[in-house]
Amino acid sequence: MEEFHRIRRLPPYVFEQVNRAKAAARNAGADIIDLGMGNPDLPAPAHVVEKLKETVGKTRTDRYSASKGIAGLRRAQAAYYGRRFSVKLNPDTQVVATLGSKEGFANMAQAITAPGDVVLVPNPSYPIHAFGFLMAGGVIRSVPCAPGPELFHALERACAHSIPKPTALVVCYPSNPTAEVADLDFYKDVVAFAKKHDLIVLSDLAYAEVYFDDNPPPSILQVPGAFDVAVEFTSMSKTFSMPGWRMGFAVGNDRLIAALARVKSYLDYGAFTPVQVAATAALNGPEDCIREMREIYKRRRDVLVESFGRAGWDIPPPRASMFAWCPIPKPFDTLGSIEFATMLVEKAEVAVAPGVGFGEHGDGFVRIALVENEQRIRQAARNLRRFLETGPEKLHNVVPLAQSR
Repeated sequence: MEEFHRIRRLPPYVFEQVNRAKAAARNAGADIIDLGMGNPDLPAPAHVVEKLKETVGKTRTDRYSASKGIAGLRRAQAAYYGRRFSVKLNPDTQVVATLGSKEGFANMAQAITAPGDVVLVPNPSYPIHAFGFLMAGGVIRSVPCAPGPELFHALERACAHSIPKPTALVVCYPSNPTAEVADLDFYKDVVAFAKKHDLIVLSDLAYAEVYFDDNPPPSILQVPGAFDVAVEFTSMSKTFSMPGWRMGFAVGNDRLIAALARVKSYLDYGAFTPVQVAATAALNGPEDCIREMREIYKRRRDVLVESFGRAGWDIPPPRASMFAWCPIPKPFDTLGSIEFATMLVEKAEVAVAPGVGFGEHGDGFVRIALVENEQRIRQAARNLRRFLETGPEKLHNVVPLAQSR
């Protein structure tokens, strides 16, 4: 049967080959050290879990919730933006709670995209940044990921030559997957560019609290006039190690937030109320859990860079996010990222994410997630040393680790 129109617009899932290799290796008894998916392994803060337990099972909280988020949660997010960024938000008109930032991004695309609209998206980038618009009928024009002059040159070319003219620009810093960071001057230039060319700006700030120096990532909404053009998406998944709770936010321009809220009102009743109450406790509660999370990821980053470097793979140390964006090491750099990542699973029992899964310009890289403890990261480095010392021309004769024990 012919595929449905929207399904035809989605490419094959590029991580599937690596997932099949992981499943086959585990079925054969391999102990796969999985650094592929950005799925936090740290526990949610105890006081947040206790608030969930306290709230669940009550008649009032077991009923349908509010699609845009309960009032207390929206007030808590507004208060967070006030403390963290000195940005004042109206919780009634400028904040919507989403089922994670991914859902918010996809539904915002549904709200603002007409068939054929051109949207400017970094390449490489987190897949929903492009595919949310593709599913909504839009057209993607890729621009560089790094927040520098090359990006603005590409944006100028896109606005001059795209037909129809672009309607929106996506930015994501700290970046998933590249871990690039941006400063406030960059956002000032983005806002000025957006106003000049009548663009909507969608900023993904999911990794706002995962940084490793003394420069907390800024919000685009700190720029004067940003509320005229921008909406920003954040997530509790990484900040509070709550990925499965599916809680995030969209904040910013009143008109765009109203459009997102209207679309969501037709699609969902919001997150389970006890989850929203617990998320409120997280945002209003102590921040020592955030600092502890940040320190754990920083130690893991340092162990990764040091141990993989000694194994023969130089990893550029990320300044932020829970990822390292790693060039495929010589002499394997002639391989595509899918083939290299599959080989790592089969021969070294280490799983990473192939860079091409984030866009064609990511194919010379893999993304490594800091989602295993330091001991496991060092074990991955020992496995990698054996793999890298063998070389690609001899690997077909190498017995997988699980079979050599």
